[in-house]
Order: sequence, then structure tokens, then C-alpha cells
Amino acid sequence: MIEKIKLYWVYGISLAFIALNVYLFINEFYWSLILPIGIVILLMYIFALDKLILFIVFLTPLAINVTNFDIDIGVSLPTEPLMFGVLIIFILKLFSGTPYDKRIIHHPVSIAILFSLGWMLIATFTSEIPIVSLKYLIARLWFVVPFYFVGVMLFKKFDNIKKFSWLYVIALMIVIIYTVANHAKFGFNEETGHWVMTPFFNDHTVYGAMLAMFVPVMLGFSFNFNSKKTIRWSAFGFFVLLIVALVLSYSRAAWLSIIAAFIVYIVVMLKIKFKWIFSALAILAILFFTFQYKVLELLERNQQESSTDLVEHVQSIYNISSSASNLERINRWQAAIRMFKERPFLGWGPGTYQFVYAPFQRSKEKTIISTNAGELGNAHNEYLGPLSEQGVLGMVAMLLIVIFSVYTALKVYKYAEDKEVKLMALITLLALVTYFTHGLLNNFLDTDKASVPFWGFLAMVVALDLFHSKRKQEA
Repeated sequence: MIEKIKLYWVYGISLAFIALNVYLFINEFYWSLILPIGIVILLMYIFALDKLILFIVFLTPLAINVTNFDIDIGVSLPTEPLMFGVLIIFILKLFSGTPYDKRIIHHPVSIAILFSLGWMLIATFTSEIPIVSLKYLIARLWFVVPFYFVGVMLFKKFDNIKKFSWLYVIALMIVIIYTVANHAKFGFNEETGHWVMTPFFNDHTVYGAMLAMFVPVMLGFSFNFNSKKTIRWSAFGFFVLLIVALVLSYSRAAWLSIIAAFIVYIVVMLKIKFKWIFSALAILAILFFTFQYKVLELLERNQQESSTDLVEHVQSIYNISSSASNLERINRWQAAIRMFKERPFLGWGPGTYQFVYAPFQRSKEKTIISTNAGELGNAHNEYLGPLSEQGVLGMVAMLLIVIFSVYTALKVYKYAEDKEVKLMALITLLALVTYFTHGLLNNFLDTDKASVPFWGFLAMVVALDLFHSKRKQEA
């Protein structure tokens, strides 16, 4: 009898749904066709939040940014609305008394992130444009909460760490195939290589940054002998495709970030003590400031522009005499430093750089691509950006995130007993190093494309440390 009643309910709801859709379709209301998807997503919010987050990870490389210039709002669809929903659910669960693991809150990486968010809130109250800063803060929250604070809980299950990377990379492969096919129509020209990845990525710089970020991940997965051979070979195939796409991206900053990750890998493998690394960096800094004029004179002799020739394109990286993109970065950095000098403690407000930096430019530093309109991006630096927008503590917060995450990953790699955990710690560290390096030349943490893997990898580092790293005794 109960089974018959359930069957009647199923038939009744199905017929009602079909009738509703027919009525709405006749009246040219086609949005009802996505109602089933909406219902499934709603159920995932309630019963399967972990699967929803992984679903968002897969959608991220394929998401398309939609901007309404009339109200000055840009949103990445469908990912950012879904992230906002996760943020709301997380807040509601906290207020309803759902317990959250205090070990996560007390972790140094979490403390650095909370400090960053807290200071961002304070800087929002004193912002030059409060509404812009408030939108920026909310957007940062819908990146950080789902992929860091919920992410650490998600990565309690070790397999989810691998699923996260696989889902992002599989979707990224779709973008790569589209981009390479589109690029081939123009003979892989360097100039067209800047935009052929649209509409999925805004330009070649963020596209290159994400390619670089997953290069060490896929290479590491191909050496994970706990995985099946087919998985390892698939990872190696994806690694090769990532390298090809990286070369064709013509993103010099992305190439440099891979070199930086390789250097860190060598340092880790050789077990070089931190004090020696610090000493070497200090000596290089002293030598630079001692001979800075000669160094700058040497750099200014370089007239090599961007080129389809890879050697020439690499040489153009340090062209600060005629390369418009390089000179424009210096222009933006100088403006950021002047902004900081005027408001050193609280800054101009989160997210406001592009709207207020114009008066801080100098005519002699402007380039042919300089603008006063603020439509061509921010400070092009993940460290100087917070410095100008949130004052000295804004940059300190970012540096603390870098320091604590690197330290934690190295600690897990050194002390973990499980070889797979050690491998995951290493490749996650190298992935983050690519972005930390890239952050010296660009800033993308206000986009979903970069924020999802960035905060996700930080969550992996913390989860490996708290839940998967059984400490071995140091000899």
C-alpha cells in the first residue's frame, strides 16, 4: 500500500511538472527548462555540499564572465552564484550551531587568512569608494569560504584532493583544445595568442598562470605509483598538453613561474637549509643595490620585443626600455607605491586601485597602453596591490599566507610517513610556488579561474598537515 502511494506521488509530481512546463513553454517562458537542474543543485546544497563544490571546480575553467557596465558589475557564470550559495549555507550552518573543527581555525595558514579578511573589513570601512570595497570583500569571501574553509573539511577524504585537481584539469583540457584550434587558424601568431582563449579566459596571462599551476600537479600524478597505470599515463599525457599550451600562450610570467617551481624542487631535493637560501637571497639583494645603476643600464640596452621566436620572446622578459607591457607594469607598481606613501596604514580600500591610481602616474613613466579610465586591470602584483589598497598590513597578510603555506607544505613533505602524502605535499607546494611567483607580475585573485585552485591548494596543504600527515620521528 505504501509503495503504491509513493508511486502515485511520483506520477502526480511528474505530470504536474510536465503540465507546468508545457504551459510556460507555450507562453514563451523558456527558463523553466533549467528548473530540473536548479532542483538538483538545491538538493546538493542540502545533502551533498562536497559534491557541489567539486562540481563548481569542474565548471570554473568553462565559466564565462558577464559584465553589466551600466551598474558596474561583472560575474562569472555559472560559478560565482553557486559559490555565493555555498557561502550562505556555510554561514547558516555556523549560526545554527553546526560545529566546525577548531584545529582548522587555529592553524597558522587559517590565522593568516582570517587576519587578511579581518583587515580587509577594517580597510573597507575607511575606503575611498566603500561600495567597491564591500563588493570586493564579499567576492573574496565567496572564494575563500567554499574552497578553503569548506575545502579543508572536503579534503579530510584523501581522494578528494586528487579529484579536485583532476576535475579542474579535465575542464581545462577542453579550453586548451578550443584555444589551440582557434590559435591554429591564425598560424599560432604571438599577437592573436593573447586573446584566442576567450570567452573562457580573459587573456593569455591568467590562462598561462593556470596552465603553469597544474604542470607540477600532472607531472606529480604521473609518478604516483599508488595510482593505476592508465591514470599515470593519462596524467603524463595531460602534462605534455599543458606544456604545449603553455608555450603557445606566450605568457612570459607563466614561463618564469615554472622555472621558479623547478628551482624550489631542486632546493627541496638537495635538502638545502633555509639559512643558506636566505643568505644567498640576502647576498643577491646587496649586490643588486650596490650595482643597481649598472644592472639597470644593462637592462635598458635590451630592445627585444615580444616575438613568435621563443628565444627572442624570453629575451623580451627583461626589456625595460621599449616593451610597453613591461614598462606599463613598472608604471602600475610606481603608482601603487605612491598610493601607499600617501595612505600607508589603511590604504585606499580593497578593490579600489583601478579607480584611484590615475593621478599617481607620472607622465614620464606612462606608456602607449597607459590609461586613466581604470579599465585595464589592477596593480599587476599580488603584493603591491594589497599594499596600496589596504596599507602595510594588507601586504603583510599576503606575505604571511605565503610563508605559512610554504612552511606547512615543507613540514608535511619532511615528516609524513606515507609516500603518497609526501608527493601530494610536494606537488601542491610547487603549484602554489608558480602562483606566488606569478603574483610578482600579475594579480588574479579577484577572478574565479585563479582563486578556485589557489584557495583550494592552500586547503590541501592544511588538510594534509592536520589529517593525513602522521609525523615520523626526526633522526
